[in-house]
Amino acid sequence: MNKKLLLLIFFLITITFQAQNLVWKTSMDTAIAASNEENKPMLIFFTASSAPNNLQNEVFKTPDFAVWSRDNVILVKLDLSDANASDTDKEQNVKLKNAFGVEDLPEVCFASASIRKNKTTFQALGKIGYKPGGAKAWISESEAILHPSE
Repeated sequence: MNKKLLLLIFFLITITFQAQNLVWKTSMDTAIAASNEENKPMLIFFTASSAPNNLQNEVFKTPDFAVWSRDNVILVKLDLSDANASDTDKEQNVKLKNAFGVEDLPEVCFASASIRKNKTTFQALGKIGYKPGGAKAWISESEAILHPSE
């Protein structure tokens, strides 16, 4: 009985730890390279310090999201209020926000990208903001965007 309880506690701690340690890329070049190498679309999270935290708290910080994101997407976080970002990155992030039609923060865009002759071409797959219902509902809607024919 004690062994089972210890294993359960260890398992829960491991899952919680994984949920806390998502790896968000902040460089589009790095994200595009990883996306193409792993053959996964990018989940581009547009946010700012003034944006509500409900998407992060109710979805991104859950074990369900940690497992799903690891297997399905490359995580990219573009913080439009990041004072430490270079002017080039700030300009690029605003251009991407406008190109994807992001109006309200926070918002997530799913996309793939290719680079040919030093020109990056994005293919938008869809976008989603905060949805009440927790991680499972959000993931379900995201799956519908990523796999519309299934």
